[in-house]
Amino acid sequence: MSTASTNRISSPRKIEYLSPPAEVSMADQWFEIASTDHFWVRRRLQVLQKLAGDLVASAKEIAEIGCGHGLLQRQIEDAYGRDVTGFDLNEYALKQNVSRHSLIACYDVLQKNLTLRSKFELIFLFDVLEHITEEDRFLEAILFHLEPKGKVILNVPAGQWAYSAYDLAAGHVRRYSITRLYETAARSNLRVQAWSYWGLPLIPTLVLRKLWLWGRQDKAAIIQSGFDSRSTLMNGLLGAVGGCETIPQKLLGTSLMAVLERIET
Repeated sequence: MSTASTNRISSPRKIEYLSPPAEVSMADQWFEIASTDHFWVRRRLQVLQKLAGDLVASAKEIAEIGCGHGLLQRQIEDAYGRDVTGFDLNEYALKQNVSRHSLIACYDVLQKNLTLRSKFELIFLFDVLEHITEEDRFLEAILFHLEPKGKVILNVPAGQWAYSAYDLAAGHVRRYSITRLYETAARSNLRVQAWSYWGLPLIPTLVLRKLWLWGRQDKAAIIQSGFDSRSTLMNGLLGAVGGCETIPQKLLGTSLMAVLERIET
């Protein structure tokens, strides 16, 4: 049984439209597969809790840019009892949002709505930056929405060596090393405060996925084959294997998570 069947909403959430919907560099097929039960989604939350859980618990106003169908919003609601305002341009994903009561809005952060200026103490960028061609312009827009002493927590895929047909189908422009992330942050007047690679035990599966998908063209089939854990048993096994690492770890991983803060000038 696929994990995609869990945590679906029975009726569409109310969406606030601050911007018109727009096409984004993200495969819709992913939203049909990913759920809060998926081993990778659960592990991502565990890494967040170990790396920056206190920030989530103490922040006053929290937002997620690129919230998609609300997996992180739902996880934060359940784990911390906190609302996370979710922004995205993908109407297809927003209509499937699984959060319980967090606000969701169709919004282009590049428009810099004045009512949202410096509103948030904590902003999540989970698996978003790798989709953005103009990193610097995008991060500048993110900072418009952040309190002066606020923090950005981001997650990105790690290791350009692992770039594959899956990344291309998913709309990834790049994958990251910590060196590249430091350089990207510095250009936007940001400092990496804390970071960790994660997914080290899953490196063999990443390599196998790259080889398995080599030369394939059908994007929907690539996403299905590359992300679906296929059964409850396999999902549990991959979750157990993925948890066999200490966080933070600085060696290698399939993903990279970091806390960013403004450099005071």
